[in-house]
Amino acid sequence: MPTVDQLYDEAIALQQSGKLEEAVERLQALAAENPDYALAHAALSVFHGKLGRHDEAVEHGQRVCELEPDDPFSYMAMSLVCQRAGRISEAEEALRVSMEKQWTARSGGNR
Repeated sequence: MPTVDQLYDEAIALQQSGKLEEAVERLQALAAENPDYALAHAALSVFHGKLGRHDEAVEHGQRVCELEPDDPFSYMAMSLVCQRAGRISEAEEALRVSMEKQWTARSGGNR
């Protein structure tokens, strides 16, 4: 039985070979079976965005931020997803959180 990482890699291989819809289907199944697997949600956020499914992209981006709350990159990605979705105030808030987390990390956790 393949591991979650192997299933993720298979989905990415599908995307890289131009089979974006199939990759999304695989990732959705993976995320349904492993709802705390942040990489699946991150990829789903990006891939849904590429397909113009902005609400789904934002939903998965939010899930990544829930799963990785201390990761500045999660919020930066969320900001980009929200920008593409036309959700400017949400994009600005995600950017603010990302910058705050970056600052905190650089200053050794002291604010």
